[in-house]
Amino acid sequence: MQTATGAPPMGVRGLRTAYRAGALRPLTVVEDVLARIAGRGDDAVWISVTPADELRERALALESLDRELPLWGVPVAVKDNIDVAGLPTTAACPDFARLPDADAGAVRRLREAGAIVVGKTNLDQFATGLNGTRSPYGAPESVFGGDLISGGSSSGSAVAVAAGIVPVALGTDTAGSGRVPAALNGIVGLKPTRGLVGASGVVPACRSLDCVSVFTRDLGDAATVLDVLAGPDPDDPWSRSGTPLPVGLRLAVPAELDVDPGVGARFAEVVDRAAARADEVVGVDVGPLREAGDLLYGGPWVAERLAVLEEFLAGPADVLPVTRAVIERGKDFSAVDAFRARYRLQELRAWAARLFETADVLLLPTVPTTFTRAELAEEPVARNLVLGRYTQFTNLLDLAAVAVPAGFTADPDGTGGRPCGVTLFGPAFSETRLLAAAAALVPMEVR
Repeated sequence: MQTATGAPPMGVRGLRTAYRAGALRPLTVVEDVLARIAGRGDDAVWISVTPADELRERALALESLDRELPLWGVPVAVKDNIDVAGLPTTAACPDFARLPDADAGAVRRLREAGAIVVGKTNLDQFATGLNGTRSPYGAPESVFGGDLISGGSSSGSAVAVAAGIVPVALGTDTAGSGRVPAALNGIVGLKPTRGLVGASGVVPACRSLDCVSVFTRDLGDAATVLDVLAGPDPDDPWSRSGTPLPVGLRLAVPAELDVDPGVGARFAEVVDRAAARADEVVGVDVGPLREAGDLLYGGPWVAERLAVLEEFLAGPADVLPVTRAVIERGKDFSAVDAFRARYRLQELRAWAARLFETADVLLLPTVPTTFTRAELAEEPVARNLVLGRYTQFTNLLDLAAVAVPAGFTADPDGTGGRPCGVTLFGPAFSETRLLAAAAALVPMEVR
């Protein structure tokens, strides 16, 4: 956050240091957040914001709480498919809006840790999309400008962090929604193991695959927030826990990729540096990963989206045509299709398990290219699928992932290049390993 002296935005650890030193108070930080939101104007980042008086009351009330709480006085944003008591949950569909009287499990943990919930952020409607343009509340632009898409579905949350409005935001991630926006805005996107962070109070996309994800500006803050969020959620039947995997630096890299030339060149540079730091490097065929990912929208898992929204869609609800078309494709799949796909998925999971017997982490580009908002509008479905080429398999294969910025493509035309990101993947409950490997192998590059 920006202090009254005009210092650069602070992350979680910076805020905690300033608070302990008496250089900042939560009320000062709240006023700065409100000023930043107002200063950006109609940027399509927020769907609703906590009333200013309530934010000030929360800031003052914190003065009587334990200042050693891990998120004491830290402003956070919450994707608007996650319940925040007193603010509407719309899932970017006004006709769907409801006013929850209780926080989602993850939001409750944030508040108990001392966080200040600033408001609800924009998203691709019903978390169906990876591009950030499928919302009646507008399409946020990437912080790097040039009409670049912000990425979705957690578009507003990523921009809120990347723009320095808040140091932490919650997203969700079913197909890559917690990682694609991180890549396109130059921040960290942590997608935990399915069930490690409870999903009670989250509007489901694919309920068996959904994850609450975390956006921050650095890896250390992501680890701090995950420590707060992780743990049993009695209201989420998918909640689970496991033993954290030990840190390791055996690296798997793709034998070949389908990416645009600029991303390919940048990724090759990242691989060279990571390989020089790794304990061992192995090549991997990404074909099975792509096959698993294709099951999400090209297979019967799309019917899981319909299972949640079928009754709502059957009514007079005003839903974006592209969102409706994607979800209603679920009608095309039978129970037999679902079982056959499930059998194949189990084979692919066995393949992934063998991969992680030979490597600790897998390194891939987060996105193979990016698009402007105008380009995305020309081919909204096909180009959305391109964005998920190296993300969609993650939850189906029960993996954890952390996305980090990796600089920019070359600048042949003087526009500054386009943002690149890379993602490290590991088996379930490998979050500690992934964060350590990201710090060791892929030092972050931001503009």
